[in-house]
Amino acid sequence: MGRKLSNTIRLAFSYLFLIVACICCLYPALWVILASFRPGRSLYSKTLLPEQFVFEHYTELFTSKSFLFGTWYWNTLKIATLSMIFGTLMVLLCGYALSRFRFKGRKTALSTLLILGMFPGFMSLIAIYILLKELNLLDTHLAMIIVYSFGAPLMGSFIAKGFFDTIPRSLDEAARIDGANNITIFVKIMLPLSRPMLAYAALTQFVGPWIDFIFARMVLRTRDKWTLAVGLYDQISSNQNSNFTLFAAAAVLIAVPISLLFIYLQRFLVEGLTAGASKG
Repeated sequence: MGRKLSNTIRLAFSYLFLIVACICCLYPALWVILASFRPGRSLYSKTLLPEQFVFEHYTELFTSKSFLFGTWYWNTLKIATLSMIFGTLMVLLCGYALSRFRFKGRKTALSTLLILGMFPGFMSLIAIYILLKELNLLDTHLAMIIVYSFGAPLMGSFIAKGFFDTIPRSLDEAARIDGANNITIFVKIMLPLSRPMLAYAALTQFVGPWIDFIFARMVLRTRDKWTLAVGLYDQISSNQNSNFTLFAAAAVLIAVPISLLFIYLQRFLVEGLTAGASKG
């Protein structure tokens, strides 16, 4: 009887903790969404629900001449999409090579990737800035795509390698008997079996450039080349511009596409992450 009561109390506290955690996570998002429909520009509001729902802030985002939201949105989408394509390809190729091939320096490469992944990325900002300056790539979207794409294997190669390790090598051997080379095996066998890993790598490589501020702020100098993170920061950093309801509307539009992608690909995301973590 006492043990049953103890399990009931533990279960009740678990549900209570989950409810409180959900409220803490959902309340800020709900506040931002409702603030985007609130009239006026003030951050403060007496009530959570707006007294009147308006859509003027969403219209102003694309009609205001001083707020280049459409241009920034397109810049961010272009950079994030191209970085996702090339970065995912780099991650999968590096993971495949480390999983299937045995070559001189393989362990050294694994150790190097592991050590480099322990350091925060902003430690290399000065070196990257000097390199981009010497190559005349500052204030260009190409510079951001190159850095994001070639920096992707540092974080994703180990997970990709772990996922490829779970695929039986007998499939490779059967394909080689039929005359397939390494590229054919990778494209025709490994990639179709790696859809969970592909979804995980694509999402992670898309989210990074989509929300990055530090590197984008350092590289991009021209206003019409800014990304969303840089543009929105500039919109609220000035004391003369305190339109927080407009900022809330922009935040909602930014969150919608990535939220839909996460919801749609959540099953593949979790499956790819757990499968890649099963082997080292």
